Amino acid sequence: MKFLKIWGISLCLCSFAAVSAKQVLPYKNPKLPIAERVEDLLHRMTLEEKVGQIQCALGWNYYTIKGRKVTVSDKFMKDFSERHPGMLWGTYRADPWTRKTLANGLNPELAAKAGNALQKYAIEHSRLGIPLFLAEEAPHGHMAIGTTVFPTGLGMAATWSPELIEQAGRVISREIRIQGGHISYGPVLDLARDPRWSRVEETMGEDPVLSGDIGAAEVRGLGAGDLTKPYSTLATLKHFIAYGISEGGQNGRPSIIGQRELLGSFLPPFHKVIDAGALSVMTSYNSMDGIPCTSNKYLLTDILRHQWHFKGFVVSDLYSIDGIYGTHHVARSLEDAGVMALKAGVDVDLGANAYSRLCDAVKNGKVSESAVDTAVARVLRMKMEMGLFEHPYVNPEAAARGVRTPANIEVSRCVARASITLLKNDGALPLRRKIKVAVIGPNADNRYNMLGDYTAPQEDSNIKTLLDGVRTKLPLSDVEYVKGCAIRDTTTENIKEAVEAAYSSDVVIVAVGGSSARDFKTNYKETGAAVADSKTVSDMECGEGFDRATLRLLGLQNRLLEALKETGKPLVVVYIEGRPLDKVWASKNADALLTAYYPGQEGGDALADVLFGDYDPAGRLPVSVPRSTGQLPVYYNQKVPVAHDYVEMPATPLYPFGYGLSYTSFEYSGLKVTRLSDKNYEVSFDIHNTGSYDGDEVPQLYLTEEYASVVQPVRQLKHFRRIHIRKGEIGHVTFILTPDDFSLINEDMKRVVEPGDFDIQIGSSSADIRLKTKLSIQ
Repeated sequence: MKFLKIWGISLCLCSFAAVSAKQVLPYKNPKLPIAERVEDLLHRMTLEEKVGQIQCALGWNYYTIKGRKVTVSDKFMKDFSERHPGMLWGTYRADPWTRKTLANGLNPELAAKAGNALQKYAIEHSRLGIPLFLAEEAPHGHMAIGTTVFPTGLGMAATWSPELIEQAGRVISREIRIQGGHISYGPVLDLARDPRWSRVEETMGEDPVLSGDIGAAEVRGLGAGDLTKPYSTLATLKHFIAYGISEGGQNGRPSIIGQRELLGSFLPPFHKVIDAGALSVMTSYNSMDGIPCTSNKYLLTDILRHQWHFKGFVVSDLYSIDGIYGTHHVARSLEDAGVMALKAGVDVDLGANAYSRLCDAVKNGKVSESAVDTAVARVLRMKMEMGLFEHPYVNPEAAARGVRTPANIEVSRCVARASITLLKNDGALPLRRKIKVAVIGPNADNRYNMLGDYTAPQEDSNIKTLLDGVRTKLPLSDVEYVKGCAIRDTTTENIKEAVEAAYSSDVVIVAVGGSSARDFKTNYKETGAAVADSKTVSDMECGEGFDRATLRLLGLQNRLLEALKETGKPLVVVYIEGRPLDKVWASKNADALLTAYYPGQEGGDALADVLFGDYDPAGRLPVSVPRSTGQLPVYYNQKVPVAHDYVEMPATPLYPFGYGLSYTSFEYSGLKVTRLSDKNYEVSFDIHNTGSYDGDEVPQLYLTEEYASVVQPVRQLKHFRRIHIRKGEIGHVTFILTPDDFSLINEDMKRVVEPGDFDIQIGSSSADIRLKTKLSIQ
């Protein structure tokens, strides 16, 4: 009897446990409103657990590969036990800085397994089972082994095609999510007004409208902020703000900018892309008017939160919170730096040094726990919206099949072709098929020089160089390759052999320019920026940390060009570059001149398509090309009065913003402005393809206000469109002007529309206006 009683009690206890096990805690219940789930989880968390959620640790040393299996590393187990990080960065990243290569890094299948292992450990070895966020670099493709590499941001902007960049965004987002990543770092919206700056290649150019429209298109492709979609990423905009106009063009130095220019030019691209769905913003390393951007409450709270009603979270750039203390010297300790950043509105510490001190800061009364709660809640809400509590794992087999597919590669090739910009053509292009070609130059057959910064190691077969592309168009016997010289190194060259090859050819194609290709000889800062020094002579002259004092071609490249010109052979010069380099010599001496920016993995085939006339070039410059560094800044939309010429040269750029040639010709006509309402106007006109090729044209609408209460730009781009028109046919273009197009930042720092007369200018570039009319706004 006693045994039966005990057995009965045990059965009751087991039944109670079974019922309890079925009960789902509110924060784990996907049927409840997310706000209710977040509040429930916050109430259950300790201060240490909360602080862990807003630390983003560096993840590439957190896994161990054992054959086809991936496990978490001892370092991850130690760091997770001590800090409980809620977010990891660069887990799948591979490059010389991380020391991850094709041999010891993660392919897509292994990446998915690594992500699963990290998630499993974090969920099973934490008290509350909160999944991780995995943040990945993705400015022009996911920076991981085996993914699709697109042209860098400057090349994307050169397409002037939001539709095409939206397709690229979809590819990037899917490739990240299918491997288990969640957050995509990019697009980069810094306005590039100083080409000496090392990170021009990452940007969308010098103009706020072009940057905003191209960036918004990419974010729509990345998921438009709808985290319930299976392949949406949480897009992170870089870098907030005015990072690209630092003093001397030096990365991270102070930026000198007026309040009106900040409101009128630098903030609007970010606002537009946030409205398109971006849910994260990254701070920048620079300071403005003595305030580090990572501790600037006006930017991160007053503007982002109060004025724009931004609902996402703010993340620091790598160690930029540490920099409040270590480089800007406005905090006396890392703890104080963390407090300053949190109070300013930074939710997540990328690098996780400063915020690891927040527990002490709360206990010492320097900051309230409620301030921590606010940041943590923003991160938790995104994890719940993405469904990570219910579905934290991915299928490694799907990752193996779904990354760098033929369809994805074709999108990369389309973007590369659309970006290539023809700057000069004296009839040398397009090339005939029955010719002998000498392909020469340091960038003619250098795979990594096609790719730009923030690119993972690549198998040779994945990258198409210019030489590869030309060989697809001609018999191998009709193509001769000689390197000639390196980008920077002057100790070895074979210019004599290059000249001999030129003499035996019908046409010379020479690829010069620069490189952002990182190598294992270069030293890197703690932030990942490369360190330029005179002892290590790699090709790298661009990319984060490689600022330039001049824009001239380095090494023996000019000597190579001059020697090839002396042969008398038709000379086609291709610049593969991360910034607008000096093209004065080429503009005078080349028979044809193109820039391909860094065109990505399909760049060589894309270039060959253009060179041989299989694709009509229609890329347009997203930045002005200066004649000399002495002109800088030379961006097109400077304030009036119009710049006057120098003693030595004109004040105008060598090639203006929006410029680009075609193999066909276009005539503009029939400009008409129709009032649609009290506030909106329709601008319409026709474009006639009068040439002998089908092709794309990029009509651009600029506005100039004749008189205003504050000084205005010479002209400002407001709308553009890339339109395909068959030879002999006419395309009809319509733009809608809204009050925002006519607005300005007035004396009271308010955005208003003032009565006045506006010049409406329709052109093929900022300096090639084809149609004009006036419009009076009452």
